[in-house]
Amino acid sequence: MPERVTKEKVLCYIVRDGKLLVFRHTDHSYEEVGIQVPAGSVRPGETPEAAALREAREETGLKDFKVVRKLGETEYDISPYRFELQRRHVFHLELTEPTSERWMSQEDHDGEQEPTHFECFWIPLEAAHILQSGQGTLLGRLYG
Repeated sequence: MPERVTKEKVLCYIVRDGKLLVFRHTDHSYEEVGIQVPAGSVRPGETPEAAALREAREETGLKDFKVVRKLGETEYDISPYRFELQRRHVFHLELTEPTSERWMSQEDHDGEQEPTHFECFWIPLEAAHILQSGQGTLLGRLYG
């Protein structure tokens, strides 16, 4: 079995009016990828806070985010999808610009691969347990 590597990741809980900003990949089915919050890898030399803001901007196409606070860290084993242990830094972010209820966005990956297409939308926080691969683990800390 391949050896597991540990990767530093960020997860963004962007909350407004009791709703959580989520997205789905429009190039794949719900069955494959589920519903996710903005998330991604911490780049070398980047702080987790900076990574959270960058990922939120890249995946939603929006700009006006600020970090409210760090909610904590979790570890998630994403095997067998990838033999990877993710150390996730989870942040509560605030979005100050207006949005629609639903919009399309894409992440361009600095031109290194084909763009990834997303549909972004808001769901009630009470429904956020449907997030894929353990992404909802620290949602309760938004209230703590």
